Amino acid sequence: MKRNEDLVQAYLKRLEQEAKALQQEFPTQLDTIYFGGGTPSHLTDSELNQIIASFESTWGWPAKLETTLEADPLTFDKTRLQTFKEMGFSRLSLGLQSTQDEVLRFLGRRHSGREALEALELAVEAGFEVSADLITGLGMQDTAKDLHTLAQTGVAHISVYSLTIEPYTPFALRNISPDEDKEASDYELTHDILQSYGLERYEVSSHAKPGHESKHNQVYWQGKYFLNLGPSAAGFVPKAGFLGERRNNPAIKAWLAAEQGERLDINAEDYILDNLLTGLRTRAGVSIRQIEDRTGINLVEKYIGLISDLEQYQLVKIENNYLKLTDKGWLQLNGIVKRFFQH
Repeated sequence: MKRNEDLVQAYLKRLEQEAKALQQEFPTQLDTIYFGGGTPSHLTDSELNQIIASFESTWGWPAKLETTLEADPLTFDKTRLQTFKEMGFSRLSLGLQSTQDEVLRFLGRRHSGREALEALELAVEAGFEVSADLITGLGMQDTAKDLHTLAQTGVAHISVYSLTIEPYTPFALRNISPDEDKEASDYELTHDILQSYGLERYEVSSHAKPGHESKHNQVYWQGKYFLNLGPSAAGFVPKAGFLGERRNNPAIKAWLAAEQGERLDINAEDYILDNLLTGLRTRAGVSIRQIEDRTGINLVEKYIGLISDLEQYQLVKIENNYLKLTDKGWLQLNGIVKRFFQH
């Protein structure tokens, strides 16, 4: 695919401007940084260094705890992995999707199963924390084979997603729809196989060996603040008089023109629902103490009737001051979250 060089340069320039403005608002050093959305490893080393320079002149580089680069398997070799390490990246998120050529062709991916595995093994050998992404629930897919093949590489983090069909996308125009029965069976199969390799499900789609969980993603799930930088990026930032402000940058054309995106004030009710939406996806659950400290509202008292009902059917439990789903509850995650929103 031919690059639009003018667009790349305009993107880099606008990103630098946005970083400077955002750092003026929020000057604190960052705990985590995630380069993702659009697979930034397609940028050249020089272009990545331009972005890094923007961070070095603002918040500092790398982040205190974790600095992640989303990477396409075809965009690096052993030499470039060493360059990524020298740049300061500590974690790679690899969009492998499958190790089976038929599945990859169906998904429109350019790499083969062999290339996906070679890239993963090189990244693990190079000493990065690595997360491999896998799509499941596809009719032609041998999901067990994919799971075993990935886990046998020794990778310490695997994220497993079902194919999502968005309106007007190529999949939607081809009238492709997910196989819900296979999605459900693959969900349980994923847990059983990955657990046998020591990868525990710590979020509905995320599996890791102890100590190898994504620090960045947990910021979202735990209701903490995060900044948004770049086109279509989302953020949640502090705001006086409210629990925070949701920010959503516009798509790239408007973003390049420095147009302001959507901003939404978050009150106590919004904050509680947001925490239930993300926290119940995790093995840790929702911190009852954190919600009360931030909002002054006791979560259990607010939803006492609903929580008692869900406890009766062994779908939720309260443990160490956290509200969390049981294994049975995780299978009904969407329905349970919907009940909290309807309460």
